[in-house]
Amino acid sequence: MKCAIFLADGFETCEGLITVDMLRRASMTIDMISMNDTLEVTTSQGVRLFAEKLFSEIDPADYDVLIMPGGKLGTANLEASEPLKAAFRAHYEKGALTCAICAAPSILGHMGILKEKKYTCFPSFNEEGFGGEYQMELAVTDGNLITGRGMGATIEFARHIIMKTCDETALAKVEAGMQYEHSFRNAQ
Repeated sequence: MKCAIFLADGFETCEGLITVDMLRRASMTIDMISMNDTLEVTTSQGVRLFAEKLFSEIDPADYDVLIMPGGKLGTANLEASEPLKAAFRAHYEKGALTCAICAAPSILGHMGILKEKKYTCFPSFNEEGFGGEYQMELAVTDGNLITGRGMGATIEFARHIIMKTCDETALAKVEAGMQYEHSFRNAQ
C-alpha cells in the first residue's frame, strides 16, 4: 500500500506527522509531498521540516491512498492547487482511498465529493452546501472516503486509514507500540 500526504505551508503539524508516524508503524509506505517549489515546508506552528518529494515531480496516480492534513492556511494553500484537486477527484472517482482531516475535507466538499456521504471536519469548516451528512465524530469512513474532525482526532483518523488498508494484526501492533488506550478496550 503506497500513500502520499500533501504538505503545504501552514499545515497542522500533528495532523501531518502523527498520520505519517502511524502509517509507517503499520509498515505502510507514505511519502511526504511538498506543495512548495522546495522540499522545505513550514507548519501552522512554525515547525520547519523537509518533505521527501515535490508535487511537481510525482504522479499522484501512482499512489493507493491520498491524504490531506488540515490547518487553516495549509488548507487554503492546498485548495489553491488545481492540479492537486484534479488528482484527488480522479483518485476518488476510481474508487481509491481518499482522506482529509480538519479543514481539508472542506476542499472535497467544494469539489462535490462529500455529496450524499457521511463525513466530518472541523465544525466551522462544515457547509450545508456540501450535501452530505455531517457526523460529530473524531473520524468517519464512508466507502473510499475517510475524514477526520481536527488535530485531536488525528490518531483516530490514522487508525481508520490503517483499518481500511491493513489487517487487524498490523493495527494491534501499532496500538500496542503507541500504548494507545483503544487497544486495552479491545482486549477486554
